[in-house]
Amino acid sequence: MDDKNDKVLAVISQLANVEKDTLKPETELVANLGIDSPKALQLLVDLEETLDIEITDEEAAKLETVGDILELYASK
Repeated sequence: MDDKNDKVLAVISQLANVEKDTLKPETELVANLGIDSPKALQLLVDLEETLDIEITDEEAAKLETVGDILELYASK
């Protein structure tokens, strides 16, 4: 993975308290990582700050997997 994706994975792994190497595009945020609503909100804030992007509520609502976050970031 490239450095851009590495930043995304670092944010997710830190919040979910898992090894970055275990994150795959198909990893589900809720089912696999246990990211509940408060953690999801924190994840959005952390992603926006770390990556210097803005995530709309509509975009956030569609984020279900690690791959969804990577695709969103790639489109920014």
